[in-house]
Amino acid sequence: MRAQVELTDLDLNIEIGTYTDSDVVPDRHTIDLTLEIEPSLVLIDKDQMDRVFDYDPLISKIQNLTGGRRYETQERFITLVVEECAKFREIESVQILLRKSPVSRSSGELGVRLQINGPDLKKLRTNT
Repeated sequence: MRAQVELTDLDLNIEIGTYTDSDVVPDRHTIDLTLEIEPSLVLIDKDQMDRVFDYDPLISKIQNLTGGRRYETQERFITLVVEECAKFREIESVQILLRKSPVSRSSGELGVRLQINGPDLKKLRTNT
């Protein structure tokens, strides 16, 4: 049995990348998160918030990482999001997809995806 919380198409108030005058500068950055959690946090016997994983604090932490900031790389921002996810013991594994668009004159998305399994997430917890 597996349980997941999925957050998709969250637009971020962020600038990522280094560009010249002739480059296409993406104007949209979007993140998708898939968080594997303990199934007992989904299959609950009472309709109460203290029985589920409250994802609102994580979304708030991700938004705090943006705040109109500028990052040189998507990879650094993803690293910071993973570090925030690791602070939540309820999260057993994480998959992140960070996309930016457009990447050509009128279309296209470019994304970086990272999957962190349970043992690797545990290592991150002990290192922070």
